[in-house]
Amino acid sequence: MNEFSLPYCLMIEEGIYEHLDEALLECIPGIADKKVMIVTEPALQNVIAGYLDEMKRDLRGSELFFIEYNSFEQAMELAKSACSQGFQAIIGIGGGKVLDVAKYAGFVAKIPYICLPTTLSNDSLASPVSVLDIDENTRKTLGCKIPTGIVVDINVIMNAPVEQLKSGIGDTISKYTALYDWKLDAAHRGDRVDDFAYMISDMALNSLCYHEEKSLKSKEFIKILTQALVMGGLAMEIAGNSRPSSGSEHLFCHSLEEYYPGIKIPHGMAVALGSVVSCMLQGRNVIRLREIFKAYELDINPMNWNITKEIFVDAWQKAPGTRKERYTILNEISLDSSYLERIYDQLV
Repeated sequence: MNEFSLPYCLMIEEGIYEHLDEALLECIPGIADKKVMIVTEPALQNVIAGYLDEMKRDLRGSELFFIEYNSFEQAMELAKSACSQGFQAIIGIGGGKVLDVAKYAGFVAKIPYICLPTTLSNDSLASPVSVLDIDENTRKTLGCKIPTGIVVDINVIMNAPVEQLKSGIGDTISKYTALYDWKLDAAHRGDRVDDFAYMISDMALNSLCYHEEKSLKSKEFIKILTQALVMGGLAMEIAGNSRPSSGSEHLFCHSLEEYYPGIKIPHGMAVALGSVVSCMLQGRNVIRLREIFKAYELDINPMNWNITKEIFVDAWQKAPGTRKERYTILNEISLDSSYLERIYDQLV
């Protein structure tokens, strides 16, 4: 059985960033007297200025660090600063880029990490992995430690761009095909899936699929989406790998990132598009999946993301090679060009 850890605290409340001192103290007792690294990005400085000022006031030993890219190099620079300057905790406040870099830096420096998301574009806020750029054309998913604390202010998330929230929906709904691929992999290896991790991931999926509230700017929906993304991250931690949340649909996304970096499609939207195609390749009824994406107004037309038919076909054919150790439906079928072209035409 895989050994796993869970966040020491998880808070999802309205206006909780207005009393961050109390929230942070619950996550790490005595944090006010510790040397704390606060990490964000320049683009958010004005947006969250009030919260930054409050943290610097309440955390007397804190220092503010800005990152420009979600790169391995930036994460290592932060980790080096944390180790050499004696920081005892790290707080990431921002979107997926900030959270992935701060999380990995905390893991390398072996200090507690607290996650303060300002948007919900993917499950990085609670996952035991960080997706970082290794170089200009290579992005890797690197194992790390799950956050010590997760503090989410519903009011702050409501101000996030709608497209980023849609990306978070796409990342959650893609579990529909990821879970199917996980079972395929287990059968192929003569292994078994972790029942508890599978159940939690499935709960995350169903919480969005069958929830009546579809308004992305309602407080109830923000809470449901946050919980779904957190559950996705916890499922990965319990399983000891990303299989509860990542299958053939993610391989398609990795293929686009590695071979077509000029395609600017958010991660969550790429895996949403991938999950529709994976569902077809798995021989399952795709109608329900498409109805859900339509209800949330997710655009799964590849042409609208500048993905031509040639790119689409090539990305799917190269997808299995992006993670050769990962067994999915792509290992069991022929990725025939004419078949993929017909799928593309259906999507368009």
